[in-house]
Amino acid sequence: MNRRVMGLLVVGVALMTMFGFLAIPMLIAGETSLLFSGNGGTGCTASGNPLPAQQPVESPAGKCIPSNYLTWYKKVGQQYDIPWTVLAGIGTEESDNGQSTLPGVTSGTNAFGAAGPMQIGVDGASTDTWGAPATFPASELGQVSGVATDEDGKSTVSVYDPADAIAAAAKYLNEHGYATDPQGAIFAYNHADWYVQDVLNFASNYSSGGFTVTDAASQPGGASTCLGNAVLDSETAPNSAVSTAISYAEQQLGKPYLWGGTGPDAYDCSGLVMMSYRSAGVNIARTSQDQWITEKHVPASQVQPGDLVFFAGSDGTPTAPGHVGLVIGGGKMIEAYATGFPIRISTYGQSSSAPGDQTVVGFTNPWAGSSTPVLNGSSG
Repeated sequence: MNRRVMGLLVVGVALMTMFGFLAIPMLIAGETSLLFSGNGGTGCTASGNPLPAQQPVESPAGKCIPSNYLTWYKKVGQQYDIPWTVLAGIGTEESDNGQSTLPGVTSGTNAFGAAGPMQIGVDGASTDTWGAPATFPASELGQVSGVATDEDGKSTVSVYDPADAIAAAAKYLNEHGYATDPQGAIFAYNHADWYVQDVLNFASNYSSGGFTVTDAASQPGGASTCLGNAVLDSETAPNSAVSTAISYAEQQLGKPYLWGGTGPDAYDCSGLVMMSYRSAGVNIARTSQDQWITEKHVPASQVQPGDLVFFAGSDGTPTAPGHVGLVIGGGKMIEAYATGFPIRISTYGQSSSAPGDQTVVGFTNPWAGSSTPVLNGSSG
């Protein structure tokens, strides 16, 4: 082989090597664009339609869960035998638990035909994982072959309804073998390794209590302000009874208000604090008025987590307060506020607090010498 031929070969090899290195980032970029193309995922439903692969929510809060979402994550998780934290991880990744303002979360679809807080393919656009129009009469549910589910028993089924969407996501995970291969089922939901890792990271964080709760009344779609978590960062519960009572109240977050309710499905304000302390072996009076009368009063300067905070309320006065909440520290409380509002964490004594919660009547210490006389009076 002469030198000229040898030289041409060397140049050819060099060019091929150079183009090879140039092709690597192109392949990587091409792979990324395929993942986000809407047809790039290979996870399929029973009918063979893939869920559209989504980019992660930009800077997801990852720590703030609306109370109504928390309720449905837990209920659906138990129903479908999937940890609620995994469902919350998917909801966080897809829409920041319904709080994202991106297209398709509360109406319409995104660019890939996905809709709702769990970002499910709808109405034949790109995919039809939902198996029906985004919203349709519940009476037509029997004609649906996808994952659409009427979880909350309403007259319509909607991919934008948190309950229906979360249940549909759980159904999809189970159809793709969550029981035997959880990571594989999550991968089928969105065909990307980073997605699986993100969801599991969120789930792990939530399992250790690393989340806060916001009022469901601000949902869906709009920006909301996390009001804080009952897992206190800078304050310590003064005793095990308080810790148990606060933990019990936390577990009721998102449940509905019911006048006269003492659980386990719904509560009024005084019923919630009474049952919270009953779980800790401390018996207090049933109504907010009687709690105010029978418990030790404490000055505002000495309030600590576990104390009760009282307000006049619509059915009371400063001398017989009609509303009560459980103090968790930092100017926040857990309360059963009123009909139509789920049990929530909220602020008290501030101009920005909810109507009725702005003016505090006083505080009591429910575990210090409490008694339980049966007195007349309206509940909270």
